[in-house]
Amino acid sequence: MTDTKTPVMVPIRSLGPGHRERITAHLLALDEHDRYLRFGYMANDEQITRYADGLNFERDEIFGIYNRKLELIAMAHLAFSVSPECRSCAEFGVSVLKHARGRGYGARLFDRAVMHARNEGVELMFIHALSENKAMLKIAHNAGATVERDGSESEAHLRLPPATLDSRVSELVETQFAEMDYKLKTQAKQFRDFLAGLQATRRGVREDQ
Repeated sequence: MTDTKTPVMVPIRSLGPGHRERITAHLLALDEHDRYLRFGYMANDEQITRYADGLNFERDEIFGIYNRKLELIAMAHLAFSVSPECRSCAEFGVSVLKHARGRGYGARLFDRAVMHARNEGVELMFIHALSENKAMLKIAHNAGATVERDGSESEAHLRLPPATLDSRVSELVETQFAEMDYKLKTQAKQFRDFLAGLQATRRGVREDQ
């Protein structure tokens, strides 16, 4: 019998300026090799911080996946072109913390970015990656993108279909789901922190007796 399990929906949240500190922490947590794959060069802490500080949340779209501790374990940057000649183009970049890999988060973030790009009128999505970044190129290939290799670098481009009622409704549903999930995680973390503080106080009282 064929296994037809429905894939579990991953809550992917659209991030704003209030998440800049967590975005910076996420990128700084990448080791040297991961920074090299993500940015195409061995980015140091200062360069990463400058990149995070320069994110334009008004123009671009930043997506993130949080764990129950509200740690940003995966994020994607969908950068829209500022050139009038390439108004309908966007570029995708993604990073996933090492301990959160193997769960398909990069592919899920790509699918989420494609959905949003379609609904924003993007016709062509680009992925610029090092040729050794097999995980990123696999995501592009599985999505049907055309991949062109030029030595140590590769570029993939995917032509997107126009937005439909289904794509717009799907994005709305996923957005609401992610917002609810984030609120629940925030409440749960606040309660856990409260309990931890209460237990610490009790321990202190016992030690003073």
